[in-house]
Amino acid sequence: MSGRNDELCFRSATELAGMIRQKQLSPVELVDACLQRIEAMDTQINAFCTLVGDEARQEALRAEEAIMRGEAVGPLHGVPVAVKDLLSTEGIRTTFGSKLFANSVPERDAVAVRRVKQAGGIIVGKTNTPEFGSKVTTDNEMFGVTKNPWNTDRVPGGSSGGSAAAVASGFVPFSVATDSGGSIRIPASACGVYGLKPTYGRIPFDMNTANMFSSQNPFFHIGAISRTVADAALLFAVMTGPDPVDPYCLPDTGENFTQLQGGVKGLRIGYSPDFGMYEIDAGVRETIQQAVRNLGKLGCLVEQIDVRLEHSKAVYIESYMLLMAAQFANSFGSRLAEIEPLLSEPVVQMIRSGQEVRTLDYKKVEFVRTSLWNSFQNVFAAYDLLVTPTLAAPPFPHTQNGPGQINGKPVHFTDWVLTPFQNFTGHPAASVPVGFTPDRLPVGMQVIGPRFAERTVLQLSQAYEQAFPWEMLSFIKL
Repeated sequence: MSGRNDELCFRSATELAGMIRQKQLSPVELVDACLQRIEAMDTQINAFCTLVGDEARQEALRAEEAIMRGEAVGPLHGVPVAVKDLLSTEGIRTTFGSKLFANSVPERDAVAVRRVKQAGGIIVGKTNTPEFGSKVTTDNEMFGVTKNPWNTDRVPGGSSGGSAAAVASGFVPFSVATDSGGSIRIPASACGVYGLKPTYGRIPFDMNTANMFSSQNPFFHIGAISRTVADAALLFAVMTGPDPVDPYCLPDTGENFTQLQGGVKGLRIGYSPDFGMYEIDAGVRETIQQAVRNLGKLGCLVEQIDVRLEHSKAVYIESYMLLMAAQFANSFGSRLAEIEPLLSEPVVQMIRSGQEVRTLDYKKVEFVRTSLWNSFQNVFAAYDLLVTPTLAAPPFPHTQNGPGQINGKPVHFTDWVLTPFQNFTGHPAASVPVGFTPDRLPVGMQVIGPRFAERTVLQLSQAYEQAFPWEMLSFIKL
């Protein structure tokens, strides 16, 4: 692979789109460079489960012809993009990481995917995910294990681990991903890239068209994973806005999310090092504390706070798992006997657990969510943003279900993610790369805002990126 191609693969989508519009770069050259890198290197990472190189090259040729004819083009024109394998893509296999859908080829695009294509984005393939996005690591029985590009012995996080690994590896500049418990933010942190989960409803959600009311328990989101904040803002801006398909989608506020000028001096930021309930790895804690000190250098008014959560961590985890189990049981329980051989054992157990959920227990979770909502609303009454670690521990080996222990203390396998709260409340949140543990594993800082505060989240993220540039994985070269 040439140096020119390698350099192209690590340019931002924003730069690449501008070069294409100015006829400084051919979409064909760009797509070829990305596909060559994927074909040469993804055997090491396993980020993609389906690659559509021929179709992408054809789209690139059409994109180039449109530029040469002087046609008006969209903001993503000619730029390669990946799509997580939980979102429908017309004519491209969409498996949800499950043998049950091994040969499924949708006849329609998800709304977010359609908008990306209408903006000129060129889909090069689908990224790996655990079965139905059901866990926070990325592996399944069909496509195997996705690896962390910073250390291929470690997990990339999940469930958008394929997307984060693809972006970190320079395969594509950004990816459309989903987040139902941290599935954008977790792998973004683990892979050293940027991940944005917007306010619930900002981007129409139509992953489950058989039940268009399924995305509320917990809140399911579509968002972006990228190497730069500007690229996440660009992809988010393309996907946002209402669509009749989604009963929960929000009106367009008319904001220009790609123009993030404006300082962050004077922003009031609350800092919670652990939500008062998580054990945080010493290396992660020190990296986050340095990032918080850096926020002060940007002129932000940072104060360590107690979020004052009413319930224990166990109550929140049990409430979340109850909702997820009920979701799985509702989707697959009626035909479990028929489809069980095609499902992994953890998914089968989740379905069976969901079949045991009582209606009153399901509704009682609303009180837990309400108390959580009130806690965060109280924070945002006093602060513009809240920052925390994204993960309590660095990525662990593939052979483990979780970190096992943190600082020598045994922990539950779910105790390494500080992300599900915002899938209960629907607040926007991002993971910003802010450094590394002593053994060179990435650390992300979670930035949480009030509803509709994506612009503030993005502005702080970009200010941090510009003042303290994060290291990219560009040392992976051919």
